[in-house]
Amino acid sequence: MTRPRLLDAYCCQGGASAGYTAAGFDVTGIDLHPQPRYPYTFIQGDAIAYIREHGHEYDVIAASPPCQGYTDAQVLQGRDHPMLIAPTREALNATGRPWIIENVPGARPHLLDPVVLCGLMFGLHTYRDRYFETGGGFTLEQPHHPRHDKPITKMGRPRRHGEMAHYVGNFSGVAEARTDLQVPWMNRDGIRECIPPAYTQWIGEQWLARQRAVPAA
Repeated sequence: MTRPRLLDAYCCQGGASAGYTAAGFDVTGIDLHPQPRYPYTFIQGDAIAYIREHGHEYDVIAASPPCQGYTDAQVLQGRDHPMLIAPTREALNATGRPWIIENVPGARPHLLDPVVLCGLMFGLHTYRDRYFETGGGFTLEQPHHPRHDKPITKMGRPRRHGEMAHYVGNFSGVAEARTDLQVPWMNRDGIRECIPPAYTQWIGEQWLARQRAVPAA
């Protein structure tokens, strides 16, 4: 059986791609920067330009525009980063294909009716809330979001029993993070920015289940 094609835009080291692959997609990633650790078919280039020119060639498009412009820490430090959610959405809508945009909690005001996923939903040892907006005829129902009532490991310290890890900055425990997030090929830089594959596997399975439910013409 032919696997549906999915484009992962702004793919970085491929956390989202791994989840979509596990769900049943044939994934191609595109990123502006070289990604030698990316484990699937890779294209180096401008994501928005590629979506405009080639997005219609894929069954589904997922996009994770750079989050730095939407994070509180970067804003407080006065750093200037591109805000690419809106132009990415415009390019995605023009393809006529179903799509998903992912970003961090700070981007919530820039997203339209997103659902939120977190590590507790999938048995991970990190919260890592991420927001997902969908379009092109694809919608998601918000699953139960457990309370975040467990303590978070202090920066730079190993995670203790009962704590939730915080894989940001110069965090401790790269080996544990690789196992926890199921991203054994990634280095610290990739882990800091990655979408846990469990999130996108769930999203991909939602889309595939709906496709199977559509009666044949």
